[in-house]
Amino acid sequence: MTITRFAPSPTGHLHVGNVRTALFNFLISRGVDGEFILRLDDTDAERSRPEFVESIHRDLEWLGLHWSRVERQSERIDLYHAAADQLRKKDRLYECFESPSELALRRKTLLSMGRPPIYDRNARNLSTAEQDRLRRQAPGYWRFLLSGERVEWQDGIQGAVSIDSSSLSDPVLIRADGQFLYTLASVVDDLDMGITHIVRGSDHVTNTATQIQLMHCLTKPAPSFAHHSLLTGPQGEPLGKRMGALSIRELREKGIEPMALLSQLAFIGSGKPIQLCGSLDELADHFELASFSSAPVKFDESDLVGLTARSLARLSFEEIADEIRACGVNENIEEAFWNAVRGNLTRRSDLATWWKLLRDGASPLVSDEDREFVEGAFQCLPQLPFDDRTWESWTRAVGQTSGRTGRQLYMPLRKALTGKVQGPEMHMLMPLMQKVTRVF
Repeated sequence: MTITRFAPSPTGHLHVGNVRTALFNFLISRGVDGEFILRLDDTDAERSRPEFVESIHRDLEWLGLHWSRVERQSERIDLYHAAADQLRKKDRLYECFESPSELALRRKTLLSMGRPPIYDRNARNLSTAEQDRLRRQAPGYWRFLLSGERVEWQDGIQGAVSIDSSSLSDPVLIRADGQFLYTLASVVDDLDMGITHIVRGSDHVTNTATQIQLMHCLTKPAPSFAHHSLLTGPQGEPLGKRMGALSIRELREKGIEPMALLSQLAFIGSGKPIQLCGSLDELADHFELASFSSAPVKFDESDLVGLTARSLARLSFEEIADEIRACGVNENIEEAFWNAVRGNLTRRSDLATWWKLLRDGASPLVSDEDREFVEGAFQCLPQLPFDDRTWESWTRAVGQTSGRTGRQLYMPLRKALTGKVQGPEMHMLMPLMQKVTRVF
């Protein structure tokens, strides 16, 4: 069985970059009726917050990215201890005592000498007595001893990847305060949960090489890896600087539709045009991991506005009926109201705006050059209620009287009735009007 996972840290709100990773993993498992696990990387007790856990759940549920089960790393600490003991027995986990300032000085010295700033492993040369003395001053932290061998894998997006582990610093797996870091906890969980495919950002490529060595050291085969490109802003700027505006919570509050966002994230960077899909199953049918490139991809929030409008227009009356009723639309015209306005919504909240206009009347827009024309037209406007023939018969009569045709005829009348230059077809809108503001 194909098993994937999404492993966010509950230290903040989800943003579009997080969700793109979640979506890729979700679609891989969805396409083959596999399993998708939500795993909360909450080993950092100081920064992890219950409200962020709730936010992650709410965002994923809103998007429809439902998980088979939730796992919390804070409840799996015993497994990490066991793995650490196994690494120590193999002499692949060693204690270090350097302070951050000492490490920074060593890196600076190496760089000045034109050498790569990797950890020199001096801690492995300490005697037992020296270790005891340093430990009495401050607890040590623990690094994984890389083998120095080249790590190779066939990446699902980037193709053949080869990294010389001798060019990397031995990674810290356990902090001095005993906290297990991402590298070890993630490996242990991936192996224990039988994860078969991992898709994540290209900024994790080097870390993947380290994790593959860890997995082999723990005598388990590595899953398949794929590293997707990172998102940038529309001008190529790092997306991280704009992430506050691109949190899923913010996009939801702006009225962006879930399938609009998911469709954009599922196609950008794939070489395929963005295709608005109506369901996650449809997205899964079109999703091809191998079609994505490793080049950075521009994400433009403005594209979501048009996709949202198209997504709303595709909804059936049954899918939107509850929200129409919540606006107070008269029961006998609910479906007619939807059919009239569905192509003129940018967000669901526009439903209430259109109904208010129809219920209370609009603030007419009348230019000076059209004032006399509109005044004459309103003198022959039938009394409410209107029907689906009112617009045609009224404009025909006005046109014959005024001699106006086309846009010069229709636009001033639309603006006078609705206060807008664009909107639904007037022959569909007029039968819904409960009140007309007559200014003449």
